[in-house]
Amino acid sequence: MIYIGADHRGFELKAVVGEWLLQNGYEFEDVGNHIFDPDDDYVDYAIKVGEMIEGGEKNERGIIICGSGHGVEMVANRFPRVRAIIGYNSQVTVQGREHEDANILVLPSDWVDQEEAIVRVNLFLQTEKNTSARYEKRRAKFMNLRVR
Repeated sequence: MIYIGADHRGFELKAVVGEWLLQNGYEFEDVGNHIFDPDDDYVDYAIKVGEMIEGGEKNERGIIICGSGHGVEMVANRFPRVRAIIGYNSQVTVQGREHEDANILVLPSDWVDQEEAIVRVNLFLQTEKNTSARYEKRRAKFMNLRVR
């Protein structure tokens, strides 16, 4: 399952990504916003996607879209099981999946067009984590990190 959410700045791009997911046979749930609301708050949609990944199966993924990507990435990464990355380019997106086993892709709608977004989503969904001992060890350290 893929969970997708966006605020008003990502609303249009979310519709494009959702249509692509549908056309390509992916099972997904749109967690909102379901109407264009220029006064909505990105925090709400980052929380919704983060909660779904936090409480879901290990292989579920999320996509969050807002203007810059920074705020939603910060909010999503507050959840212990979330590993969100901003997909600024294809290389970052692939490396985030391979090295960190990222489970949420953040798309900055101000800096990616529809075509670029679809390329990044496809890379994010098709790229598997690198299972070498080096990356497994790093991910284990990261996932067991508790900061006070």
